[in-house]
Amino acid sequence: MIAKPLARYSSWLRRGDFIFLSGMIAVEPASGKIIKGFEDLPDGIGPTIGKTGEFSVDIKDGPVLAQSWYVLDSISRIMTEAGGSIDDVFKLVQYFRNLSDFPRYNNIRRMFFPNTLPISTVVEVSAMMPSDDIVIEIEATAFLPEKK
Repeated sequence: MIAKPLARYSSWLRRGDFIFLSGMIAVEPASGKIIKGFEDLPDGIGPTIGKTGEFSVDIKDGPVLAQSWYVLDSISRIMTEAGGSIDDVFKLVQYFRNLSDFPRYNNIRRMFFPNTLPISTVVEVSAMMPSDDIVIEIEATAFLPEKK
């Protein structure tokens, strides 16, 4: 299920050959639950994105790794819904509560974009809605020619 907006806006829109995705956060759409760590992800994902099984490491790295994976996976699913793939994304704007999380996020981003990384803007912000549990928000722009 694709995340529904938390307020009155569209999660994504097509304008000609371009797809614009609103800032995406890690919220499970059916329940409204914020993804806070590895335990909130589908089975088997945690170890593939950096879960170590060491409490002190996983409690520190888990939120940004889990939210990064969840948001990028959501972007991938939206692009599939729009008739394309995540490979059609050419620009990302990434908002972080703490820029020191960028290296961990970047490892996850490489999993979704193994060949050519999108154009990228990275910004640190003081807060994100709806909660302080949100550590990353990502908006995306894709080029996907309309089929005529």
